[in-house]
Amino acid sequence: MIPAQNARPFQPTKALLCLGAATLFWFLSALNRNGYTLNVEYPVRFVYNDSLYVPTTPLPRTVRVNVSGDGWALLRHSWLPFRVEPVDYMVKNPLQASVINTSSLTAALAEHIKKLHVNYVVADTLEMGFDRRMIKTIRLLPDSLHINLAPRFIVSSVINLTPRTIQVEGPEHLVRGLSDTVFVKIPRKRIVDNYDEEVPLNYFRHPLLHTSTDRVAVSFEVGELLSPPGQ
Repeated sequence: MIPAQNARPFQPTKALLCLGAATLFWFLSALNRNGYTLNVEYPVRFVYNDSLYVPTTPLPRTVRVNVSGDGWALLRHSWLPFRVEPVDYMVKNPLQASVINTSSLTAALAEHIKKLHVNYVVADTLEMGFDRRMIKTIRLLPDSLHINLAPRFIVSSVINLTPRTIQVEGPEHLVRGLSDTVFVKIPRKRIVDNYDEEVPLNYFRHPLLHTSTDRVAVSFEVGELLSPPGQ
């Protein structure tokens, strides 16, 4: 009679630990190798004289860059793209600049990113545009002809506006086309009491235009006619 051999039972926990350790060792070893290539989003900061020029199209906050290097460096830049200091891109002639110079940007990135080799900038959203920055002072006047009063009521005082002028700032081609005067409309209807309210200025809705204020204080007195005119 042949004696039964001692067979060790299968232990799945130990097998999984061994598999995990082998996978981790392979992963760490792979990260130490060179020659990996990856497209990463890298932050960019456009440098220009913003007191003289204003962008007419949104400037990209990041650019897509093709880089190569070891696995550790690529992993850091792919997982934490916005924790690195942005690269500066100099806009030397804003009025003539229509696209980002990828050669100049690639050179700037190569100087900025020390642990990776920058191969090229992926040319996707690289358009840009600028205009001269302009500020215009616009006079505010009350739209007295269209104040909606209740019957037999009249404006019995001077209409006060505070402020009486505003400054509008933005691209020159937009600011030059603005009128020198804006008539402030009184939104309330059938007014019977003295008026003292802040009125919103909704005349400059373009996203590239910025005003010194978006509200104006309007006040005037209202009186009631005791008898119809001419009697």
